[in-house]
Amino acid sequence: MNGPNSLYLQGLTQCSGEVTLPGSKSIANRALLMAALVSQGTTELTNMLRSDDTERMLEALRALGVVIEIDAAQPTTMRVQGCGGVWPHCPSQLDLGNAGTALRPLTAVLSATLTQPLTVTGDQRMQQRPVAALVDSLVTAGAQVSYVGQPGYPPLRLQGGLQPGQVSIDGSASSQYVSALLMALPLLASDSLLKLTGTVVSWPYIELTLAMLRRFGIQVHRVCEQEFLIPGGQRYQSPGQYWVEGDASAASYWLAAGAIGGGPLRVHGVGRDSIQGDVAFADYLATMGAQITVADQWIEVQGAPLKALDADLNAIPDAAMTFATLALFASGTTHIRNVANWRIKESDRLLAMATELRKLGAEVVEQADSLHITPAQTLQHAAIHTYDDHRIAMSFALLGFTTSGVTILDPQCCAKTYPQFFREFQQRCR
Repeated sequence: MNGPNSLYLQGLTQCSGEVTLPGSKSIANRALLMAALVSQGTTELTNMLRSDDTERMLEALRALGVVIEIDAAQPTTMRVQGCGGVWPHCPSQLDLGNAGTALRPLTAVLSATLTQPLTVTGDQRMQQRPVAALVDSLVTAGAQVSYVGQPGYPPLRLQGGLQPGQVSIDGSASSQYVSALLMALPLLASDSLLKLTGTVVSWPYIELTLAMLRRFGIQVHRVCEQEFLIPGGQRYQSPGQYWVEGDASAASYWLAAGAIGGGPLRVHGVGRDSIQGDVAFADYLATMGAQITVADQWIEVQGAPLKALDADLNAIPDAAMTFATLALFASGTTHIRNVANWRIKESDRLLAMATELRKLGAEVVEQADSLHITPAQTLQHAAIHTYDDHRIAMSFALLGFTTSGVTILDPQCCAKTYPQFFREFQQRCR
């Protein structure tokens, strides 16, 4: 029943062995940009993710004149020659596809560094993803940013001009806006005070950015919970070599599969030493009944009967996707709360997950910022529309552990972050 645009999974009973995760998309694209901003020297990035999103960042930096060498024998190793934000070239346009982790930080950094106008754009879905909060913040701080099409959405016309001083940003929509400013403001001539307004979402991703900035020699001083003092005139410094740790969001699919499929399954690339908040998925999975062991750079899971989860998952919205399908294997009703920002991701994930879970027979209540899922007594087969969203495709792989099975349409959409996921999934799960 498999074809070029679909994948049928059914009757899996076991998931065990060892898995090595690809590099984190969030870390990889930040590392590429920070390495490009190094004022002098070359940074070697290892365990780099090779996916659609990182290719968009690579293409953009090369179009700006950044020299990036990829190791022919080991394509996940790259050497980036920093230019300190003085871009050797200025193309008329950068097309960033649907890579939010490329478009958003580049918008802020280019607003701090450009000397000539440039347009940043993306694919159809990117042009439906709001960016007004970031643009409003940049414009208020002196940047010349204008909308090419629909106000509030890409494409954006950038002409530099960002000024130091007090800068405010609404952190209630996306932590990527905050991270973008944290990367850009150190490049300005004098100090800035970054104030976050609203209820900030996905704090762990902001902490991730701060940890990476420290590795690249940038100082950020936390004044209070939602204020940062950022000295101006700073220069990014190369750490020499930077290892991109495994994708903690991707770890969630494997840990869930190991919990359903008995295990033991060891996932390499994340653990106690991780700077990614999504490693907390393992803790929540343990509360559901799975047996979890965490080491410095790996997590191991063994299966057990699972009970439903009721949790505020605002801090780990990407990994939270996996709990929506895992709910079908747990006793009781799962409550996934405070995930309103699912709606502005690669798809409207709240609507998408509710729609697809109902096809399988689950009882689903979708609210503005939450999802409440009660599994059906008997699941039914369904063809799952993936909305060109990698996380939807990978989350529904878990339905392969049912007798009814699942057909996943357009499984290739996981090339965005994990091109080999389904091949590896079929190898480890039997």
